[in-house]
Amino acid sequence: MMLPLAVNLAFLGEIVVLFVAAVAMAYLCYRIGLVPIAGFLITGVLIGPTALGLVSDQELVDVLAEVGVILLLFTIGLEFSLEKLSRLARAIFVAGSLQGATVVFIVTGVAVAFGTSLNIGIYTGFLVALSSTAIVLGLLTDRKETDTPQGRLSLSILIFQDFSIVGMVLLVPLLSGEGGSTLELLWILLRAILIIVAIVVLARRIVPWILEKVAHTGRQEIFLLTVVTICLGTAALVSLFGVSLALGAFMAGLVVSESHYSEQALSEILPLRTIFNVVFFVSVGMLLDISFLIDNAGIVLVVALAILVLKIVTTSASVLVLGYPMRIAAAVGFGLAQIGEFSFVLERAGRSAGLSPAGMGEAGTQIFIAATVLLMLVTPFQIQGSTRFGDRVARLIPGSGRAGRRTKNVQTNGGEDTVNIDTDASSSQTGASTATEPQHMEDHAIIVGYGQAGRRLVQVLQNRGIPFIVIEMNPEAVREMRESGIPTLYGDAAGAHILEAAGIHEAKMCVIVINDPAITPRITQQARYQNPTLQIVVRTRYLVDMERLQRVGADIVVPEEMETTVRIFSHVLGAYMIPPDEIDRQVKLLRKEDYGIVRGSIQEAHLMVLEGLDEDGLHTRAVAVREGAMAAGRTLSELELRRRYGLTVLAVRRDGRTTASPSGEFALQAGDRLVMVGSADRFARCADIFRVSSQEKS
Repeated sequence: MMLPLAVNLAFLGEIVVLFVAAVAMAYLCYRIGLVPIAGFLITGVLIGPTALGLVSDQELVDVLAEVGVILLLFTIGLEFSLEKLSRLARAIFVAGSLQGATVVFIVTGVAVAFGTSLNIGIYTGFLVALSSTAIVLGLLTDRKETDTPQGRLSLSILIFQDFSIVGMVLLVPLLSGEGGSTLELLWILLRAILIIVAIVVLARRIVPWILEKVAHTGRQEIFLLTVVTICLGTAALVSLFGVSLALGAFMAGLVVSESHYSEQALSEILPLRTIFNVVFFVSVGMLLDISFLIDNAGIVLVVALAILVLKIVTTSASVLVLGYPMRIAAAVGFGLAQIGEFSFVLERAGRSAGLSPAGMGEAGTQIFIAATVLLMLVTPFQIQGSTRFGDRVARLIPGSGRAGRRTKNVQTNGGEDTVNIDTDASSSQTGASTATEPQHMEDHAIIVGYGQAGRRLVQVLQNRGIPFIVIEMNPEAVREMRESGIPTLYGDAAGAHILEAAGIHEAKMCVIVINDPAITPRITQQARYQNPTLQIVVRTRYLVDMERLQRVGADIVVPEEMETTVRIFSHVLGAYMIPPDEIDRQVKLLRKEDYGIVRGSIQEAHLMVLEGLDEDGLHTRAVAVREGAMAAGRTLSELELRRRYGLTVLAVRRDGRTTASPSGEFALQAGDRLVMVGSADRFARCADIFRVSSQEKS
């Protein structure tokens, strides 16, 4: 009975080869500083039928790749809420439409000039107009640049392109001459719009209700299954009416994004998306014909270079129309100068309808694939150098960087360094100004749990005006906090995405007050890895848990059997330099209200907080040097904390002794604790110096 099963699972060998090769290449890319997506593309080239031929079942890979596209569009919909779309509306529709229309117009004109039909010219323009949402947004997120002017403008243009792919796919039958009359096409478009409206109206009422009921079960596996069902089910439903799976998945994500559970839904779906996206990018690489590339290297390079120049110019021009200076416009254009993953979706649709790039048949398809893969491979370097590129272009074009721009000098590090900060007066015209953006939190406290201790801590932080956000898995508590205006996220704090959504990289403290000994170490470890400069305070039940929690990254562990929630309050308020008499007043208030879990000595808590080094306000942090961190064994001069990161070391605590204003020759050791002053973004930039790549797991 087992033999037929083994025969039926023959494809498993190819899938294993695919993932083994992808893992090996991703690790190699990590070692040489290249993004994994580039590694996946190279993997596809190597294991594809025109190279080593390790994977020959292209149909199976294509099916899995289609699932990857669906999950990718679903997560894009989750991240692009209706509120975010409205804030970026002008940049989306002005810059996005102008960029896309200009590219299509120029490419069509060139194609027609070389004897290609108008329809094929438009189709080729569609292929070239799209940029890579997955690669660009992934790189900007890794570099913490999504909230910069360049990041917001790139996001706006990519959003428009993601919307426009739907219309492009619908136009393919008409461009191929198989779509019937214009009236029939208009009916298809109208039907698609009606379906979208119906889905939004129904799902906004039904989906939040379903997710709330599922969330009340407290079972993450049921929540995950529900989210996947909504994603695939909606995509399949709209496909029955002739609308693309991609649009259905995007709409499903957009609907879920309007609920209180969107961040947790995104956190649950991200691992699945990662797996299938690997297959998608590998499948793209498998399309590349190595022998064709070798024989036609010249024309491929010329096409790739032409696309690069065209997209830099058109994208930069569309941003300039919004009133931005040349340095930002050129940076955005340089970062978006590639062909996107959805162009492959469009190419497949065109292939089925008998269309090919520039009407060149298989040769045109191979040139398109080769140029696209090449441009995707260089995109990480473009994003990395986009700011420098923008600055150079602004210097080359006289007056391009001055209009609408104000410059002010800010001195840091006691006047030692001077930083020029450019303020763009035109940013308010784009819908992407700081006035319309949600308040960016920094130097805030992340509170994990909203039980008794969490509620009291929230009250104290609110009274003192200290910024904070609460992460909670109880739907009732989340609803209560939202109704009270308390910043909150529904989600599992052990997930990297949930902590990132809470601003872990810019946070000053993380206070874990949940009553779950199994999950607390995981949250602590994840928070410590995400932000090595974070101060982590953990509540636990028993003394025996202290060593384990400290080993995975906790700075202060408060066991209930020895200490109290007052201890947590004291540590948090002491870190923000709240006067001791104010802390004492808060504790007396808690006792007056008969807060049952308060025990212990407030004087002892004061001594624990104030002994040795104190922290001066929001912008000062006590950062531990852990075994295995880059900082261990280096001198302060070697680390260049002041020159490279704008951080000033006020003192170093070692073995109970304090060294104030240490010299540059001071060598750090594992176990040292540095008191440093600087802004939240500076601490985020220096994270790798204090991060331990592999922590002991318990």
